[in-house]
Amino acid sequence: MCYTCCVYYRVKKHMELEPNLFSENISKSAPLAERMRPRNLDEFYGQPHLAKKGSLLRRAIEVDRLGSCIFYGPPGSGKTTLASIIAKTTNSSFKMLNAVTSGVADAKKIIDQAKKELEMFNRKTYLLLDECHRWSKAQSDAVLEAIEKGYIIFIGSTTENPYTNMTRAIVSRCRIFIFKPLSKQDIEKVIHSALTDKERGFGNLKIDLKDEALSHFVLTSGGDARVALGNLELAVLSTPATKGKIVIDEKIAKECTTGRNLSLDTDIFYDMLSAFCKSLRGSDADAALYWSRRMIKAGIDPLIIARRLVAHSSEDVGLANSQALVVSMSAMLAVEKMGVPEGLIPLSHAIIYVCMSPKSNSVITAMHLADDDVEQTYNGAVPDHLKNYNYFNEKREKYKYPHDYGGYVYQQYLPDEIKDHVYYLPSKNGAEKSIVLPEWKQKDNNKNAK
Repeated sequence: MCYTCCVYYRVKKHMELEPNLFSENISKSAPLAERMRPRNLDEFYGQPHLAKKGSLLRRAIEVDRLGSCIFYGPPGSGKTTLASIIAKTTNSSFKMLNAVTSGVADAKKIIDQAKKELEMFNRKTYLLLDECHRWSKAQSDAVLEAIEKGYIIFIGSTTENPYTNMTRAIVSRCRIFIFKPLSKQDIEKVIHSALTDKERGFGNLKIDLKDEALSHFVLTSGGDARVALGNLELAVLSTPATKGKIVIDEKIAKECTTGRNLSLDTDIFYDMLSAFCKSLRGSDADAALYWSRRMIKAGIDPLIIARRLVAHSSEDVGLANSQALVVSMSAMLAVEKMGVPEGLIPLSHAIIYVCMSPKSNSVITAMHLADDDVEQTYNGAVPDHLKNYNYFNEKREKYKYPHDYGGYVYQQYLPDEIKDHVYYLPSKNGAEKSIVLPEWKQKDNNKNAK
């Protein structure tokens, strides 16, 4: 090794291993969630399918054979923490960028440094890109060559589905690891660890955390360790000691939380919206109310729910109870004009009404059957007697005015090639069972009915 390399290596190691007074001050003032970040795999809580002994990811980490990957999961589930642990376990350099605040120049600078370290010291560099789904295609392309040639080991961290929110070029070069919200038991362990750790947590304080308060912190965390530790820290720092002991009961715990964390990513939102729609169709008012309230509590615009309700009033209820469409439209107008929370009452009213209504999909079935024929008969001519004539002639006389025949008279209204096709067939449910089609349109009497 040359003299220049030795000097570079010693200075770099000194900077990494010898933090100064100022860095120690920063570390001490960091939030509890940051201070309590696990330092190794044994301290890592949650994600047993990824981090337990014998799992693929853990084996790859232990033998230092982990390639580029993407960690996908909700906030506070350990994505950044595990990336940091990987770098420390493999004795590699660890660089972190945030896709919101960084760009191509930042990535290239890290890649150049990583290439030098790999050439001079055979030391790998892990690049963690937080919120990696926010990078554009051009930005993502900047790291492709470095990933392919092994200059860096890329770890993307995202709360959005990488398959739909990231460029295919990056996704195809990475293994996807899915993180899940932490379980209640894991959150309890995280809180207990913070209370007993004397170096990084509150182990030097006498804290009496009541069981009801612990349960409340766990419930309101939503599986997010960062939220749980943030609430605990606020409770401890804002509660005066009584006889040398800080007592945190349920009342204090509730004061230090703002409600359960119900943030949604795109996939979960669409899954919940799908569950809401299927509950409407399945006539389960309880489930439909639950999914609608859960989405609203998470910050979803109630008008989105109202619009879906209007659509399903025709799609799944239809002519079996046409009043469902009126009620749903009224609810949507109420949400738009009254806002939250008052508008949510008529919205809930309409949800229950649609669920409890008899069901018929005859409207949407007829619409799709008509669409099929439109695709096949773009050139179908309008029958002569239905054309718009501005003068009276014998063709115009062929049109039979229904009101001259008591309101209904049989005549051809469709193009010749599909003149006998039938799209709408009423169901036997609700008000629709009283609808009687003209004899020639009844399915049993129509050989060409679709």
